[in-house]
Amino acid sequence: MRRVVLLLFLILCIAPDPPAHGYDRKTPVVDAIAKAGPAVVNIRTEQIINRRSSPFFGFSDPFFDDFFRNLAPPRSYRTQSLGSGVVIDPRGYILTNAHVIDKASKIFVALPDSEKELEAELVGQADRLDLAVIKISADKKKYPYLPPGRSDDLLIGETVIAIGNPLGLGHSVTTGIVSAQRRRIPVGDSFMALFIQTDALINPGNSGGPLLNINGDLIGINTAIARQAQGIGFAIPIDTARKIANDLIQYGRVRKAYLGIVPSPVGKKFTEAKGEGGILVKEVDKNSPAEAAGIRYGDVLLTLDEVRVTTPAEFSSSLETYTQGDEVRLQILRGFDTKELTAKLGEPPPDYGLRYAERVFGLEVTDSRGGGVTVRKVTADSPADKVGIRAGDSIAELAGERLSASKDFSRVVELYMGQEPLRFLIVRGNRGYYVDLP
Repeated sequence: MRRVVLLLFLILCIAPDPPAHGYDRKTPVVDAIAKAGPAVVNIRTEQIINRRSSPFFGFSDPFFDDFFRNLAPPRSYRTQSLGSGVVIDPRGYILTNAHVIDKASKIFVALPDSEKELEAELVGQADRLDLAVIKISADKKKYPYLPPGRSDDLLIGETVIAIGNPLGLGHSVTTGIVSAQRRRIPVGDSFMALFIQTDALINPGNSGGPLLNINGDLIGINTAIARQAQGIGFAIPIDTARKIANDLIQYGRVRKAYLGIVPSPVGKKFTEAKGEGGILVKEVDKNSPAEAAGIRYGDVLLTLDEVRVTTPAEFSSSLETYTQGDEVRLQILRGFDTKELTAKLGEPPPDYGLRYAERVFGLEVTDSRGGGVTVRKVTADSPADKVGIRAGDSIAELAGERLSASKDFSRVVELYMGQEPLRFLIVRGNRGYYVDLP
């Protein structure tokens, strides 16, 4: 017992005294916020909505409502929404979420060091990826900015910091860790996207704000909350956001990337043997990036930049995160051999969707005189011919989307390429019917 008491006495004597002025409170998190904070902005948008109202309020009669709504004068009202963004260029270009500024009639930006709002203009947006770029309209030469970092070297468990402006209250900071580097999440019909998953709390209003690493580098754009589970947030990897932002700034749109294969699902037995499987290369376009890379008919594409691709829908979704000129590493299975290839993505040929429809569905389309899409020709013994489609029929919908011109038809075909069958709404005379092709 005496030895224990003596040992405790020695420990207390040797233990260092606390610093006279307290511990250093300037942690790496504090430094990271100080570095990135000046570039984080509050975004306020206004949207003017025009609606006609019926004088028969409270009667809930659809006949009278529809009849009088066209006679009643339109009523306008203004709605507002709040979000966040991050300045990525000293000229005032701001990266944010597409849903933050969607359908806005006016966009206002508040910088951290100023109570005055500045008006901003939309440069471009990529709705499916939920990204947008806006630019401050004021003629100031240089703004505080945070250049994009990188997200391909993230570590599971590393500290991350989310900054935003929830409810317009000014900077709000939360911290957490990286829970997953590339979490595949469905964000729409037949569309999947890769996100950084974090347990850093992301509140409404934080959308569009930056996700930082411990060094204050911009590694993602906060974009979504899993409402069914607490403590889970998502951010768009900055490697994807940077490429999309560059296209929006330079071209005002995202240039669609083209590989030049027609994907198809692999067989069930192959999937069982390989675990997650891959996609079968059904066709390789001549003079395409795929052909130049050495991809052949019958190959099975396993990964794009080490990300598993298991369905044609995942393949199409993955391509949307690239732009023209990007290089992508491909892992393919040819027979029993696994090969690593590199392809430089290019620009789709003109009317690529229309030509694909001719090969796969067996029909050619043209614009209708009064608007819409008309079948110009049907190939004998093709899938279109076998279900009874004729020249002169109209195609009102494709995959659930209304068509107003052949360019819409081409766009939808490209969007769902390899994800057959697609549902067509065929109209003949005053009757319509749905068919699935092929």
